[in-house]
Amino acid sequence: MRTPHIRRLAIALAVTTAATITAGGVGTAVATSAATGTSSVASVKSAQSVVDAARAAAFAHASATGVSKDDTLTATDTLIDPDGKQHVRFVRAHKGLPVLGGDLVVHLDAKSAYLDVTRANRKQVAVAAKTPKLTAEQAKAKAASVAKGEAGSAELVLDARAGRTALAYQIKVTGSKTTEAGGARTVVVDAATGAVLSNAPVNDQFVSPQLKAKLRQRGEKVAPLTGAASSGAAATASPAKPFNPPKSAGIPSLGTGNSLFAGKVQLNTLKTGTSSYLLKDASRGNTETRDAGGREVVQFSQGKPFTSTNNTWGNSALSSRQTAAVDAQFGVASTLDFYKKVLGRNGIKNDGAGARAMVHFGTNVGNAFWYSECGCMLYGDGDGQTFTKPLVVLDVTGHELSHGVVDATANLQPTRVDANDNQFGEAGSLNESLADIFGSAVEFQTNNPNNPPNYLMGEKLGLAQTFLRRLDKPSLDKLEGTVDYWSPASYDTEVHAGSGVSSHAYYLLAEGSGQKTIGGVNYDSPTYDGSTVTGIGRDKATQIFYRALSRYMVSTTDFHDARTATLKAATDLYGASSVEYKTVDKAWAAVNVTAANTPKR
Repeated sequence: MRTPHIRRLAIALAVTTAATITAGGVGTAVATSAATGTSSVASVKSAQSVVDAARAAAFAHASATGVSKDDTLTATDTLIDPDGKQHVRFVRAHKGLPVLGGDLVVHLDAKSAYLDVTRANRKQVAVAAKTPKLTAEQAKAKAASVAKGEAGSAELVLDARAGRTALAYQIKVTGSKTTEAGGARTVVVDAATGAVLSNAPVNDQFVSPQLKAKLRQRGEKVAPLTGAASSGAAATASPAKPFNPPKSAGIPSLGTGNSLFAGKVQLNTLKTGTSSYLLKDASRGNTETRDAGGREVVQFSQGKPFTSTNNTWGNSALSSRQTAAVDAQFGVASTLDFYKKVLGRNGIKNDGAGARAMVHFGTNVGNAFWYSECGCMLYGDGDGQTFTKPLVVLDVTGHELSHGVVDATANLQPTRVDANDNQFGEAGSLNESLADIFGSAVEFQTNNPNNPPNYLMGEKLGLAQTFLRRLDKPSLDKLEGTVDYWSPASYDTEVHAGSGVSSHAYYLLAEGSGQKTIGGVNYDSPTYDGSTVTGIGRDKATQIFYRALSRYMVSTTDFHDARTATLKAATDLYGASSVEYKTVDKAWAAVNVTAANTPKR
């Protein structure tokens, strides 16, 4: 059976809550402290009071927030800054129907007074009738036909994306023959006309269909650049301080992994017997890697745990099934460490939970995926045609897990998806860019001697152009046709190609324009307007982009919105008259994103 696979300046308190807030009442909330990963009565009360205040502000400032008396708001994230500023992220239902593209973030000051709103839909949501012309069975048949799979239940929703408000059915289709490895798709069908409003894969895949097609057209066989364990020192990423580990069966131990890409690395494991060890890390929320056994398994529990009798894992070659698991476990742990140590984010969903991985996924799968329903990374072993080894490289893992972070925050969505699964649009491009930005930052934080950090993405994949994408001058990527600068064409550019706009802005903010050598890699970053940009440093640039994502971006954020979001983040962190704020403005202007050329909404 083919299975679906899905697609911080540190803060004093970060909580998530599932409190349902309506115009007339308040539900319950569960809050988790990001600092400790545990719940507390104080944090629950604090979270609920902030959500209450944000709900009241949303309705009191309806002209700004677009909220009406017929709306119900569900809080999905609550962030409280050290200075007391509060940010509550909501999804919306209108007259009981979930609204696609109806998300918003309400911003309050330290006294819970309304400051501002960031909203995905700039018009008030309204629908004339709640009675569909199509039946649910007709909508399911349509979805199954276009996605070539098995349709699940049909849910009535309002589609408020693309400036419309349409009554529609949303259907999840599994076993899609139009998606790699038989993945799932979400199909939205107009309930009045039967038109397909969107048909998007649920998973996020590292290698796009467009890239894979081009490589096959060229006849290029990709052999990732692995390294022998004996040639590298032990990784510097020794076990981090525990994230407040949950109870686990076993004694925490320190093992040795012989990886494909990272050399000899240290791995946190569990000793489960006199000479029995489990590849599971209790100090990082029970992060674990399992063997999918060449199957497209549905649940993590269906994967086979990796065990050892001597706490030594893999042999730096594919002859051991454990080797790919070493890279996966090391990559997931390194990514969690980056988010925890650098950005204060405790897990992908900021809930203290670890992430999981399954290697040897499927047969002839030359890709890597983030599967949000499982909270897993999935790695194929290669397709036997183009990719000859599993894509368990550190920056691939950092990139894909960062998609999980984006999903848990702004949930940036493409504007459209074509019949070949290629995605288009600025919000989708921004999603890919942020995954590249944070994936690169994971490399810098990890600083593994066998995988030196740089501003290149996929440099160890073995591509003829020696990298997949790069942040300093994105247009050097000829495989995907990545662009350096914004233009009106960005509205409908394939997302990996379009990602260059914001990736370039980030690089300019961090390192500046012109020629330089960093870590042995030569860079030469141009500017659209011929200006000279002096960077503020990678650490500050990363903080600004993460703060913008977690507080000021929503599902429809485009490049001009991202400029505004990063300016707000820079103001919060450094002040509106700071060098950092001014450099953010210069960096966006250098990629042709300015206040003057902001499109009319």
